[in-house]
Amino acid sequence: MQEQQITVLLDKLSQVSDEIAKVIVGQQDIIDELLISVLAGGHCLLEGVPGLAKTLMVSSLAKTLALDFKRVQFTPDLMPSDIVGTEILETDHETGERFFKFQKGPVFTHILLADEINRTPPKTQAALLEAMQERRISYAGTTYDLPKPFFVLATQNPVEQAGTYPLPEAQLDRFVMFIRVGYPTEQEEIEIIKRTTGNDHNELSAILSADDIIALQNLVRSVTASNELLVYAAGLARATRPDKHQGEQDKNINEQTKPCQSVNEHVRWGAGPRAGQALILCAKARALMLGRYAITIADIRFVAPAVLRHRILVNFQAEALNITPDNIIADLLAFVAVPTSPLQ
Repeated sequence: MQEQQITVLLDKLSQVSDEIAKVIVGQQDIIDELLISVLAGGHCLLEGVPGLAKTLMVSSLAKTLALDFKRVQFTPDLMPSDIVGTEILETDHETGERFFKFQKGPVFTHILLADEINRTPPKTQAALLEAMQERRISYAGTTYDLPKPFFVLATQNPVEQAGTYPLPEAQLDRFVMFIRVGYPTEQEEIEIIKRTTGNDHNELSAILSADDIIALQNLVRSVTASNELLVYAAGLARATRPDKHQGEQDKNINEQTKPCQSVNEHVRWGAGPRAGQALILCAKARALMLGRYAITIADIRFVAPAVLRHRILVNFQAEALNITPDNIIADLLAFVAVPTSPLQ
């Protein structure tokens, strides 16, 4: 790719956040994390109480990216065929022959908004597994490729537990980022009220095409990551695992492979190898968004909470003490040794 093309793509990328800001007040870190997950080629899970514009944020992102967008409201009676599609019986009007035709479901899109994903039973949640991991689905012995690029952006409500089905760890691990959406500040809330109670309606412009996004995803993988930072990312992921889950060969290698005290006391299961991959890919995406072609320690530390929080399973003692994965991650960021690298 020529330098001029790269410059044009990065200029368009910087415009996306400004465009989304026309309808979303504040939440800049959340928007950045959404864009990072898209550039990293991964899926994203957003969690927050009702009314924090999670759905609006995703739909606004889809409009600025000029991609096909479909929304599925997950409910207890939703079936797998409602997502992936089903076969319908048709008749050839010329020959009278009857045959089955596959009717594609809403998963055949670029961006799929899985709204309140934890409200549907596990068998329906599992219908997304192959689509999320393989970017294709299988039905009646036939494999169908999904459009490129393909993203699942899911939301869930942490408040109500009745009638919900928590996502299994295997499916949570497919999300490159788990983003927590918090309340706006006082000034942001005043601005939200001002914008939404008047007559002004902002129309969003499409900025990046599907080809642009694929080119940016390829560019992300070309961003440089020094060996010291690769070691740091691996050490951060490995430090989430308690002593009992560390390999015997690793226990005496170096301090980075040893979990800190809070991990041994409060973590049942730590992050798997996908965590290290996601840390580096997301750090590369952030570096590119900031106009850099090499990642720094700050990039890894910025993406670490969203990458790791859904991959750390705390034990009963931690829950009793109200210790969350975010608390564990904060301890880890302070515990794991920072490399002495020029790219800091």
